[in-house]
Amino acid sequence: MTTARDLAIVALDVPPDRSLEQGDLSLALAGAELIDLAEAGALALDGDRVVPGAEGATGDRLLDEAAAALVRAEPYETVEDWLWRRGRDLSAAYVDDLERIGLTTRKRGRRFPLLGARTVPVDSAARSSAEERRAAGEPVLAALAAAAGVEDKGPEFDEDRVGEAVTAVLAAVGDAVMELEAVRQRRAIENSAFDNIWRGGV
Repeated sequence: MTTARDLAIVALDVPPDRSLEQGDLSLALAGAELIDLAEAGALALDGDRVVPGAEGATGDRLLDEAAAALVRAEPYETVEDWLWRRGRDLSAAYVDDLERIGLTTRKRGRRFPLLGARTVPVDSAARSSAEERRAAGEPVLAALAAAAGVEDKGPEFDEDRVGEAVTAVLAAVGDAVMELEAVRQRRAIENSAFDNIWRGGV
């Protein structure tokens, strides 16, 4: 299993009273894909630039899509640009893919079975593997889970343990999530101000 798929599974496994921002999760998944592709030798980082490597199948459909989407013309794409471009609606793509391969099911609420259906992981080797990795506090998955809102706090780790490229990707994911949160807050303030004007407030 890939880090991106493990992240998607643990995100679907959060309690129903803990809501995740889909944009945050999508950015974290895009970062996870970069890390997975780097480990597969499909790319390398040159500063903040994503330099594509040799093309080849990874054995994972969405990761192959990610590899095919790499910009292969200089000056190449920045990690930040990749996160925003690839991250668009990526969480939904992972939910659909997990359902397609039978790793999730639709769980209906007891009180309102026709309304409260949500996607949850089924018992599987993939789910067990993702949960074991999460429980062990594996630093890369833990950092991405924290960025996505699955965990409250990211781990303390040093660059020597995870490597310079992974550290750069995790930092970019954190920056992008903070930027998205700032946009949400700004829109909330603007909407509140509009509502006050509409209602005749000051």
